[in-house]
Amino acid sequence: MGRISVPFMGLVLLYCGLAVVMGSGEYMKYKDPKQPLNTRIQDLMKRMTLKEKIGQMMQIERRVVTGDVLNKYFIGSVLNEAGSAPAPKASAKAWVNMVNELQKVSLSTRLGIPMLYGIDAVHGHNTVYKATIFPHNIGLGVTRDPVLIKKIGEATALEVRATGIPYVFAPCIAVCRDPRWGRCYESYSEDPKIVQAMTEIIPGLQGEIPAGSPNGVPFVSGRLKV
Repeated sequence: MGRISVPFMGLVLLYCGLAVVMGSGEYMKYKDPKQPLNTRIQDLMKRMTLKEKIGQMMQIERRVVTGDVLNKYFIGSVLNEAGSAPAPKASAKAWVNMVNELQKVSLSTRLGIPMLYGIDAVHGHNTVYKATIFPHNIGLGVTRDPVLIKKIGEATALEVRATGIPYVFAPCIAVCRDPRWGRCYESYSEDPKIVQAMTEIIPGLQGEIPAGSPNGVPFVSGRLKV
């Protein structure tokens, strides 16, 4: 799965870089990558209606997402909960197609703001059929092995990106001190020092920019994705 390249968000960035002029011919600063970031943000905020601002702050679950919902309410983010899939035993291609189609709708709205799509991949890409599933955090914490945890983050990142998804809702770095909390299994340990050591999964998930990497080129787990 990790060999699928050209992540869709890279295309989104390309789109935003090229589409600096709307159909009316008006120059749009927020779409111009040559403009300073704060300038682009201020320009976009001035153009947004209250309804668009509210929509961008909303996050809804994949099960209730449709093109009409994204278009009508300007939804800014989609959450893919564990167990929520486009179809039973959906292939990586089916996932990519689903995310791409939803993204196309977001880009077709008045301001063309890309949505953020994230999935609950806390211990591997556990929602996707045939993806690698690792022990949950409570089990990983027992290893006391930050190097191993980082490798698990890298493996998860590759498989998540292979399904066209740009980010994960992970890791959980809560320190569970009371077993009555229903999600203690998401805590690496009751010891803050162990939890801190296990945060090595973060650079595994995010990746570390390789030496000499072209500026602005996406990468996952040290591998360029072009």
